[in-house]
Amino acid sequence: LFFLKRCPNNKGPQNITHLSEFHLLGLSEDPQLQPILFGLFLFMYLVTVLGNLLIILAVSSDSHLHTPMYFFLANLSLTDICFISIMVPKMIGNIQTHSRVISYMGCLTQMSLFIIFGCMDDMLLTVMAYDRFVAICHPLHYSVILNPHRCVSLVLMSFLVSLLDSLLHNLIILQLPYFKDMEVANFFCDPSQLLNLSCSDTFISNIVMCFVVTISGFFPISGIFYSYYKIISSIMRIPSSGGKYKAFSTCGSHLSVVCLFYGTGFGVYIGSAVSNSPRKGAVASVMYTVVTPMLNPFIYSLRNRDIRRTLRKLHSSIV
Repeated sequence: LFFLKRCPNNKGPQNITHLSEFHLLGLSEDPQLQPILFGLFLFMYLVTVLGNLLIILAVSSDSHLHTPMYFFLANLSLTDICFISIMVPKMIGNIQTHSRVISYMGCLTQMSLFIIFGCMDDMLLTVMAYDRFVAICHPLHYSVILNPHRCVSLVLMSFLVSLLDSLLHNLIILQLPYFKDMEVANFFCDPSQLLNLSCSDTFISNIVMCFVVTISGFFPISGIFYSYYKIISSIMRIPSSGGKYKAFSTCGSHLSVVCLFYGTGFGVYIGSAVSNSPRKGAVASVMYTVVTPMLNPFIYSLRNRDIRRTLRKLHSSIV
């Protein structure tokens, strides 16, 4: 619906040919909170990068972890590092310099990378659900179905779909001739907020966005639901309760990450639709842009015996 909004009569639209920068919304205007925010987000960023690098190091260094599940996990960790690195360093720099200005091209670049790696997270979680489906429902054919060539193909396909999603968003933004404001109601160049600034009647953009949402939202979620429907159906046929627990425990980490990723994402956008406070929406978006990538390594390391064992071996070899 935000595509159909018109510019207010009392504010002239900004022509894109003269627009050189946007202004990002900070999490707080209180000067006393700025050092706290700087330290907090620097700490969260370092923890996220270190935690995900440890997952990648553990998977690459232990031959026992050279399986499709851990291959996808390593790619998810790399994607999370890229995802958080798009926004948090810029925000930390803005806090340090007391400036919230981002150039027009910088904003488009940040938006493009945000979509690519956000959609990659989405697609990889779907691929990992498929991996668990094959492992539980077709265990005898697991190594044949998910051979190395197919695993690489699935990751490459996820990247290409994400790239297509980003290109379509860019196509929509670049065809907008006017913006009704330069204030982006988030601490990064959120695509939905940029589209909300449009003054144009973009009927074709609506159609393209429906297509984009179907590709990057509906299909992955449907794939995850279908995979877990088949997984639960297969587990329920196992006669012993111990066998059921053992089978479902292999999905626990992935299911936790899926719930965290989609739960925080949907919660933020539903809350933004209900609340009239842009700053509350910006604070809430920290949950899926910063907190979720930070918690993913902890979820997989705490719930996964193989990862814990490999990390202990790495620690003992260093010490």
